[in-house]
Amino acid sequence: MSTFEPHRNSEQLLPVTTAGDGVDIESAGSGLTEESSAYRKRRDEIAALAADHTVGDPIPEVEYTDAEHALWRLVSQRLAERHRYLAAPEFLAAAERLDVTGEGVPQLRDVSDRLHGLTGFRLRPAAGVVPFALFCGSLADRYFHSTQYLRDGATPFYSTEPDILHEVIGHGSAMADDRFAALYRLAGEAVRRVESETAVQFVAKTFWFTIECGLLDAADGPRAYGASIVSSYGELEHFRSADIRPLDIADMVHVDYDITQYQTTLYSARSLAHLEDVAGEFWASCDDTSIEKLLVVDI
Repeated sequence: MSTFEPHRNSEQLLPVTTAGDGVDIESAGSGLTEESSAYRKRRDEIAALAADHTVGDPIPEVEYTDAEHALWRLVSQRLAERHRYLAAPEFLAAAERLDVTGEGVPQLRDVSDRLHGLTGFRLRPAAGVVPFALFCGSLADRYFHSTQYLRDGATPFYSTEPDILHEVIGHGSAMADDRFAALYRLAGEAVRRVESETAVQFVAKTFWFTIECGLLDAADGPRAYGASIVSSYGELEHFRSADIRPLDIADMVHVDYDITQYQTTLYSARSLAHLEDVAGEFWASCDDTSIEKLLVVDI
């Protein structure tokens, strides 16, 4: 899950969610969770800061509450425990490089400044979901749209929408690594290059199965680097029970995904170099014609 609107196919918009612990995942698929009125009010207060933000101005600071800092500590510490044996070493090294505090919710401005010094990426505050073409296209300019509000404390291991924990721990960590950051940029350049809605949605699908939910092979089994998995306590425990296939862009033509459920199909690259060769080269060269041929040939 990111601050964009992914599609299950070209006709159907899906709500943005991360499957995690703390809720009944089956009911999440049909109705998600009911947000508390207090959470909605708090989310809207923080989102308003982003809505009023002008690009180029300093990112507004949020006065997080003691409860929000406690929530961040709880979830980030639990995630760190699972990262040690379920996250890819390359992701762990990137997260260590970004060095986000686990003691409380970080200010987006501070994370952005740190990230910019490492790989040139900056975070841009977002009030909520951003259309995929805009969200992903901004990556070409090294800008990542990020929310600043934190999930409902009633469901600490689950969020029905993108929140700062997912954005910073998931995506921010990856973008602190030069090679992962280059892949984000290539995806952004790809979505700007293509013109048809069909091509945009196929780029979105490849983004989902790599940047969001990608795995890397390891001696003890596949390990996650995808932001939606590494920021989801529940999915970290679940992903190895999915149908894990070798990374193959053409195979993705046949696979649908539902972001309201634990993923049933995932792709694992043999290494980061293999990910660069497959996904990176696809994003670097794809256009409407090549994607159309891929879709036609593999129907």
